[in-house]
Amino acid sequence: MKGENDGKTTAVYPGSFDPVTNGHLDIIRRAANVFGRLIVAVGANAAKTPLFSVAERVELLRSVTRDLPNVEIDHFDGLLVDYARSKGAKVIIKGLRAVSDFEYELQMASINHRLDDRIETFFMMTSPKYSFLSSSIIREVARLNGSIAGLVPEEVETALRAKFSAGGSSPERSRLPSQSGPR
Repeated sequence: MKGENDGKTTAVYPGSFDPVTNGHLDIIRRAANVFGRLIVAVGANAAKTPLFSVAERVELLRSVTRDLPNVEIDHFDGLLVDYARSKGAKVIIKGLRAVSDFEYELQMASINHRLDDRIETFFMMTSPKYSFLSSSIIREVARLNGSIAGLVPEEVETALRAKFSAGGSSPERSRLPSQSGPR
């Protein structure tokens, strides 16, 4: 049985993506296989101090999803349900790494449903090989010059190395190797 959009249901996958990890990409690829149109939306969260600007995060996401024709990259500020409604989305995708994520995401799904009961939240479990990943862990490992190979796309690894080697004040930042040219 097909939905009213004849298989072209629009879903929004929101997040800070600071930076995008292979765990995020796992959810993006799998959601893109289920929904006709997937909008990956970078949220501007005033409560957080991001490493990458919204524009940089949007550009990184565009780069790493360029092979997915039904994926769009955008950004938003304000209530997620307002943004989803403005894009004609009927679904919000939330990735879960562990049970600990579920309690918070359930609260968010409940308030979003209260704000607009026509928009459903779908939870997707991240593949087990990425269940330990978070953007904050990636930032910390990169800041301390640890290997993040295989945890983030190469473009993100390069951007992180550049970010931490550009005028950082800590000794760890100055030890990060610079990346030049394609690998």
